[in-house]
Amino acid sequence: MSQKKTAKKTTTTQKSGSIKKKVAKKMSKVIEKKLVGKKLPTREMISLQSVRGMRDILPGEQSYWQQARKVLELEAEEYGFGRIDVPVIEFENLYRQPIGPDSEMVEKEFYTFKTRGRDDVVLRPDFTPAVARAYLQHGMNMFTQPIKLFSTGSSYRYDRPAEGRYREFQQANYDIFGEHDPVLDAQVIQIAYRVLQKLGINDIQFQVNSIGTRESREQYNDLLKSYFLSKKSKLPSKYRDIIETDPMRIFDATDDKTMQVCAGAPQAIDHLDKESREHFKNLLEYLDELDLPYMINPLLTRGMEYYTQTIFEIYATDEKGMKHALGGGGRYDDLIESFGGEPTPAIGFGFGIDRLVLEMKRLKTKSYQPPRARVYLAQLGDLAKKKSLRIFSDIENAGILVAESFGRGNLKEQMEQAQKMGVEVTLIVGQKEALDGTVIVKNMHTGTQETVAREKVIDAVKNAMKQSVVVKKVRHKQKK
Repeated sequence: MSQKKTAKKTTTTQKSGSIKKKVAKKMSKVIEKKLVGKKLPTREMISLQSVRGMRDILPGEQSYWQQARKVLELEAEEYGFGRIDVPVIEFENLYRQPIGPDSEMVEKEFYTFKTRGRDDVVLRPDFTPAVARAYLQHGMNMFTQPIKLFSTGSSYRYDRPAEGRYREFQQANYDIFGEHDPVLDAQVIQIAYRVLQKLGINDIQFQVNSIGTRESREQYNDLLKSYFLSKKSKLPSKYRDIIETDPMRIFDATDDKTMQVCAGAPQAIDHLDKESREHFKNLLEYLDELDLPYMINPLLTRGMEYYTQTIFEIYATDEKGMKHALGGGGRYDDLIESFGGEPTPAIGFGFGIDRLVLEMKRLKTKSYQPPRARVYLAQLGDLAKKKSLRIFSDIENAGILVAESFGRGNLKEQMEQAQKMGVEVTLIVGQKEALDGTVIVKNMHTGTQETVAREKVIDAVKNAMKQSVVVKKVRHKQKK
């Protein structure tokens, strides 16, 4: 290249660079004018961690969760419980008073906040008050009693996270309103027992107790106050502080020193009113009749003020003899009346589904097996894929479970997938079949195949499935 041409190119480049600088400077001034008085947003680092005490339930775990939910729902149906779903957010006072305004749960574990309308609300820490509120709000007290309600969903408590204990946890509740007969107390314990057996959890123990009516409980509380005040010097400071307000909560202690003090305390079962004593006696007779595994735990309290008379907790025992809490419940005969309704006896219990799943994993019980597809729909080419959508819908509407892989274009891969899934029939739609309005129906057990008109594919599939059943029976007999 000549020096003249090089100089000319350099000059042009310099001019171009100068123009770019001027344009950039001008644009900068325009931007500055637009941003005068405006606060620029700052970028925050996004934390790719779930909030402490919350968690994800991944696909690999879902089989256990599905099995647990399936059994819980089926048992509810068998015993005549109707499903009810209640909001995850409720007014705070719906829970504060029934649970106990001075209780540790209310003071330390509630997720409370104000709405934009300045309402004091709480993330649901428990199902029972919400279900009781719905029972009253929707006039269920006017229906034929008893009313049986089943509910599941998330609950929230700002608790210390540990294995099987989360700040968001899944719960399943069974509640019965409108009947005081102790046979229902036995029935809810029987339901819990049947659920656990069906989940493969067999080493079970129910710990039961009675805390009497509201009146007898108040008298018992006075006895406890006197006893614990006399032993105050032997109690840790955190329990000394609740002697006057909630002495029964001291029974929840797990340290040896406090448990030794509790062992000598008056027991609720020895101070029951006549009605509660008779009720508890009948319950124990029913449990014996049902041959359910229970023990009387005179120190059991459950820690919520709405409970009356029967209370119980559900435990599984591991190979080391350690007990794992799975749920619990009891009677709450005064709850509806405390909400302004007519006196309404009620009983219920709840399972922590997280804990059920943990126990199922520990025991390696049978997890949920989803229904197996009997037909596979393979297709090759865009037109075939388009026509297959309608075929797939028709087969599903006929009540036949069908699998497909519309994302795969390779017929060989699709056939291998059908083989792995163990389907009985594979339908094949290629370019020719899409144009002809036909489908190839292949019996995966006999290896035979036929081409049928699209409108006759359902009948052809049903015939092929019948043939497959016969072939399987013959092969089974031959193996024997």
